[in-house]
Amino acid sequence: MVISGKTKICAIVGDPVEHSMSPAMQNAAFKKIGLDYTYIAFRVKPGELKEAVTGLRALNIIGFNVTIPHKVTVIPLLDSLDPLAARIGAVNTVVNKDGKLVGYNTDAEGFLRALLEHGVDPAGKKVAVIGAGGASRAVSYILAEKGAVLSIFNRQVGLAHAEFIASMINKEIGQPVNVIALENLADGLKNIDILVNTTSVGMSPQAGVSPVPESLLKGIRVVFDIVYNPQQTLLLRAAKNAGAKIIGGVDMLAWQGALAFEKWTGQTAPLELMRCQAVKMLERYEN
Repeated sequence: MVISGKTKICAIVGDPVEHSMSPAMQNAAFKKIGLDYTYIAFRVKPGELKEAVTGLRALNIIGFNVTIPHKVTVIPLLDSLDPLAARIGAVNTVVNKDGKLVGYNTDAEGFLRALLEHGVDPAGKKVAVIGAGGASRAVSYILAEKGAVLSIFNRQVGLAHAEFIASMINKEIGQPVNVIALENLADGLKNIDILVNTTSVGMSPQAGVSPVPESLLKGIRVVFDIVYNPQQTLLLRAAKNAGAKIIGGVDMLAWQGALAFEKWTGQTAPLELMRCQAVKMLERYEN
């Protein structure tokens, strides 16, 4: 593709962004649909976010993704929020609508689409969410909205973060959420139907660790690890051995990217192509 003065630009901002799958996914999708768009990754340190957003606005960037550590701190820099993003309190996708920056959260919908794609309906299920960061906000909210009975686990020292998410869900949806210290994981996982890891535990290069011992996975029907590098984490391998249906982070990655693509372009995203592109990139890293 030849980049010209007519080429529309999308981007991702975060720190780090060097290993992001998004440029490969989005540029492959633009090429497939025949759009004169390009997607670029920008490393933006926390103290530089305000200036970066101002610059993206001035350059009339069509839209951009927001990743760690900016998903919450970007909010005051935007003109408005989609209702779902406002309720969750985190943004991962921004659309430039005639100079006005509107924030969305495609992580939540992307997670749900991946879950449903695998034939898993969270309504009425007892779900354990490991972690209380930005990803947990999106995952926990959409699960509660769809009728899951939630327990959020986090380390004792960070339990206030889990309590914040629980209070947000209770306020917005009117549903109580259990908050449990990871130190009590063994008791907390009894009678759980679905386990979701929203932490980075098990991510490359620390791929040899798991947030949950295999001995505690027996009886859990579904395990979803949002970590996508490696594609099959130690947690997923252990869950498979324990007889659970497993869902990897690549599915959520592809869905959230496809939803962002559609918001920027108004076109239906080539989901399978984007998923395959992410897998190809990951296989290069793994090899």
